[in-house]
Amino acid sequence: MASSGSADLVIVANRLPVDRVTLPDGTQGWRQSPGGLVTAIEPILRANQGTWIGWPGGTETEDELEPFEDEGMNLVPMAMTADEVEDHYEGFSNATLWPLYHDVVAKPEFHREWWNSYSAVNRRFAERAAEEAAEGATVWVQDYQMQLVPQMLRELRPDLRIGFFLHIPFPPTELFQQLPWRRQILEGLLGADLVGFQLSGAAQNFVRLVRQRVGHKTHRDLVYLPDGRTVKAAAFPISIDSAGFEELARSEQVEERAVEIREQLGNPQKVFLGVDRLDYTKGIYARLRAFAELIEDGELDVGEAVFVQVATPSREQVEQYRILRDDIDRLVGRINGDLGRIGSPAISYLHASFPREEMAALYRAADVMVVTPFRDGMNLVAKEYVACRFDNDGALVLSEFAGAAEELRQAWQINPYDINGMKSALLDACRAEPRDVTRRMKAMRKQVMEHDVAAWADSFLAELGSLGKAHGKSVRPAKRG
Repeated sequence: MASSGSADLVIVANRLPVDRVTLPDGTQGWRQSPGGLVTAIEPILRANQGTWIGWPGGTETEDELEPFEDEGMNLVPMAMTADEVEDHYEGFSNATLWPLYHDVVAKPEFHREWWNSYSAVNRRFAERAAEEAAEGATVWVQDYQMQLVPQMLRELRPDLRIGFFLHIPFPPTELFQQLPWRRQILEGLLGADLVGFQLSGAAQNFVRLVRQRVGHKTHRDLVYLPDGRTVKAAAFPISIDSAGFEELARSEQVEERAVEIREQLGNPQKVFLGVDRLDYTKGIYARLRAFAELIEDGELDVGEAVFVQVATPSREQVEQYRILRDDIDRLVGRINGDLGRIGSPAISYLHASFPREEMAALYRAADVMVVTPFRDGMNLVAKEYVACRFDNDGALVLSEFAGAAEELRQAWQINPYDINGMKSALLDACRAEPRDVTRRMKAMRKQVMEHDVAAWADSFLAELGSLGKAHGKSVRPAKRG
């Protein structure tokens, strides 16, 4: 397939980096999506005449979607039918791959019609990327919804440099082998020159599976393909816009709001905070139980300690998520009914999403941040909290099964399945000597500030550039402030 495109860098992701909004005059417009990935990639796209291909959300026909520019980014929206949203996105991506890749916290479902839809959507995205990419361009494919794109794109455009990054965990051999389409997924990823993971253990899992299931020769982090290509699998731990979060946290508006939040909570001695997407992998139910038991045991007192739990709505059309929401609603009601007092609930539960400014204020208001997923690729909330604690106070209780635990070693690390261990860590964190808290936070802040999301993107693209075809164009790094 000959190149007809002009983009030297193409990002292929399930979603576009913008959300549809209704403007004050009633017309439809676009607003940049929150999140570190957009922050990292936007300046690189601009520097390389780049294009981002993704789904804008909703269901519509191809005829209604035209490429457009927003904030200097060339965006190519891809349509999905209602059936594709149900089968590719809600089905195979989020009811098959998501639970399988998260240690089977929930039981994955395997349906052939879901797989067929996943394959068809991946094929369409690959074809569009082949059209948009210039000769010798770099294409960076993002995440678990697009794992077949690298191979499909390689077949269409062998001149391209292709990278893939998995934002969620990659499962151990024993779990991955349950997948009926395990070989197709592995071969799909091998279309890339560089396959990136959050942790080195995940990269090792991938190489081991390729050797066992596909039969290719491997050595350490390299896979040798029969066509002469070499594929590298390596860890690139993702991060956040650390300086941006600190700047926000230092703003007068956020500082005032943080004080106001504590006042609204009744000025307790200790504020515990959880911030998660409402997902069964996040361990929210177990965390709230642990906190409630500390009150029942007399270790904490309502009025002196409060737990603020933000649970951002997520995939509410999926049955498992509706059940989880109902379970947590009932748990919070029971805890507050049994343990709360008038004007002093034990748990302030917020089932809503908030802008970055409000999140920064919550991070500033919290004495103890509680991040206890059963499994997480990275968990950027933990890093956001650290970035906002510019005065080196605040304690972080962190699941050892979050990818961030490898970098944030000074957190109070816990096994989220061990309720008693979690209770002990919550007490230790809230009762720790200020000197100990400062020592831990200083070390974590050094890590987070030095390894931000821009460094992550630059390191991945630099590594991909060193592996790609000799005739391929190099990606120009963004000029950053």
